[in-house]
Amino acid sequence: MPSITTGVEFDTIAREWRCKWSPENDKIALQEAQKALDGILEEVKKTDGVKSVQRVVCGGCLDFKVIVALDAEKFGSWSEAQFPPEESFLAALNAIDGITQIETQTYTLMPL
Repeated sequence: MPSITTGVEFDTIAREWRCKWSPENDKIALQEAQKALDGILEEVKKTDGVKSVQRVVCGGCLDFKVIVALDAEKFGSWSEAQFPPEESFLAALNAIDGITQIETQTYTLMPL
């Protein structure tokens, strides 16, 4: 099992796509972000090694996050391919009025 250091093992690597959404206009930016996710969800789920796809929405801090978790052993191939369909999804988010602070992050996960 991979480890970051002694005693810090992991079996999953996740890629997070996140942004902030505006509550204005009856939360239309959030609605459009969900539509953008719906448009790529099946493609993401077909990625070799996917263990889960989660969406996180916080109404207080206005976060919209998508977390794609893969088997650690399969993550390298997806990373080398530049995380498809990340580029098109982020472009879709960028085109939505009221969406800001679009970012990505990669991290490890391990059930305890």
